[in-house]
Amino acid sequence: MLRPSAARLSHFLPAGILFLGGLAAAYVKDLSVFFTSLFNVLPTLVLLLGGAYCAVYRRQRELALMVTVYIAYYLLDTQTDFYRDNGVVREDAAVVFHLMCLLLPLMFGLYAAWEERTHLFQDLVARLAVLLLVAGVALGLEQSYPVEVQNWLADIRWPLLHGSWMSLIQLSYVMFLIAFGVLTWQYLNKPRPLHAAQLVGLLGLFWALPKTFILPFTLNIMCSQVMLMIAAAVAQEAYQMAFRDELTGLPGRRALNERLQRLGRNYVLAMSDVDHFKKFNDTHGHDVGDQVLRLVASKLSKISQGGGKAYRYGGEEFAIVFSGKTLEECMPHLEMVRETIANYQIQLRNPDNRPEDDQQGRLRRGSAQAGSVSVTISIGVADRQPEQRTADEVLKVADQALYAAKGAGRNCVVAHGQPQKRSMRTADAI
Repeated sequence: MLRPSAARLSHFLPAGILFLGGLAAAYVKDLSVFFTSLFNVLPTLVLLLGGAYCAVYRRQRELALMVTVYIAYYLLDTQTDFYRDNGVVREDAAVVFHLMCLLLPLMFGLYAAWEERTHLFQDLVARLAVLLLVAGVALGLEQSYPVEVQNWLADIRWPLLHGSWMSLIQLSYVMFLIAFGVLTWQYLNKPRPLHAAQLVGLLGLFWALPKTFILPFTLNIMCSQVMLMIAAAVAQEAYQMAFRDELTGLPGRRALNERLQRLGRNYVLAMSDVDHFKKFNDTHGHDVGDQVLRLVASKLSKISQGGGKAYRYGGEEFAIVFSGKTLEECMPHLEMVRETIANYQIQLRNPDNRPEDDQQGRLRRGSAQAGSVSVTISIGVADRQPEQRTADEVLKVADQALYAAKGAGRNCVVAHGQPQKRSMRTADAI
């Protein structure tokens, strides 16, 4: 199922910056000896560092992508070096260039869409076997039938689709188009930084190939940038795994700990807990329990409108941080999110009777049905006081206020050090 709503501009940001940086560097003229020497070794250096990084994290797909890009760079760079040194191209330059224009998008698209689904070692062997097979067949044909292969590749098969602006063989454009389509579908199906980097990287290769013999060091720069995009995407996903909760999409416990270390003098911390969550899990199952946690997380994330930020603390507990706010400023927003959750009817998912679209889902949630339930949360909140020297101490006080909210009957907000004012129930607790 496609998930375009989960697409994020942040997925494309690192790769986009690297792509624009590569464009800018490629058009720089009169490079100094230092940059000339740097661009000569940059692809190899990026492959060694980025490849080692992917190997450490056991990212076979990304490693295969880097190797594919580097092999294409090496074969084409050999041709451009000969052209720069002698002023003419080698005899086999045309057939090698055409083969790279065809095989590079093919192999890049194949490896980008080929997810790891088996044992890591077997997966690596399979990728290497495919690479060796394709390289062996291409090399054999190029060595045995260079003229025939060149003519077959350069043949204009669809005259009506051929334009004067085309500087690559027609088959290359077809292959790039297929690869773009596959990778676009992959990203919309599973939006993640790696899939976004693959799309931008393919765009970079598409731009660089026609400039191979025109702009000096274009190939060195853009191939390096594409490999950097892949390595940056691995780092970005590793960061998300460490700092973002996969189930709810909220920042996780580690992100909260770092945030607490950077708070100023005035702040408010709140701890919230789903009421009777264990009983809910035992009654409806863990799948429905996960649905509840995602619901609560989505509503708590709206607290950002009041200057707060929600975090998944652990289990059914969430923490909320208000920086530079007073307790009086935060209470209305906490009450609002508590009431929103209590009034929300959760339609229990039935695989045989799922809504066909969002509109039907909203209509079902708006009607009273036997398959709907509601949940409530309790919230404890505390602001920094002179006797609390650290944010961890304030968080413990907020946790004590949460226990007080549980003792007051749940489905309410209790502030530490203030008289307990029971919030009116707006939904039946589970």
